[in-house]
Amino acid sequence: MGSAMHHAIDLAVPARTAFDFLAEVEKWPVWLSFLRSVRRIEAAEPLGVGTELAIRSALPGQEEELFEVERFVDGYMLSLVGAFSIRRRIETRLEGKTARSKLIVRVDYPTYGGSLALLVDRLTARRRLDGQLADSLQHFKGLVEYEGDPSETAVIVERNLAVVDANC
Repeated sequence: MGSAMHHAIDLAVPARTAFDFLAEVEKWPVWLSFLRSVRRIEAAEPLGVGTELAIRSALPGQEEELFEVERFVDGYMLSLVGAFSIRRRIETRLEGKTARSKLIVRVDYPTYGGSLALLVDRLTARRRLDGQLADSLQHFKGLVEYEGDPSETAVIVERNLAVVDANC
């Protein structure tokens, strides 16, 4: 049994904006550095409970693992569980705070082989993956805040233009 890696980061965008970006699971490898690819088994199926995803990652285990969406709350939560191991999980949660939000990501996978294998995993793979997860959340923050909410951006631009007009 291993200990889960989890990190959180504050975002300067609404939870809805962050979740819309997060729900594009095929783009996870762009910001989640330990993933190589993510694809929906049924490409046309909308994302929701029961959606199956084939994920290639640097997580210990098979090169490609099948995950299933276990929990899905539109705008707030997307939780994946390994199809063949319920101890293999990737959970994301967004907490909304008006125009700001907080992203929490938790990743866990089993470690087999007793306490020595657990210790080796904690000192090697898990430590490396934990660092990558922290860096990945910073990357997500940069991407989602850069893209931002178009309606929010339009309001900010209008305010800035009004200030410039008033000063001219």
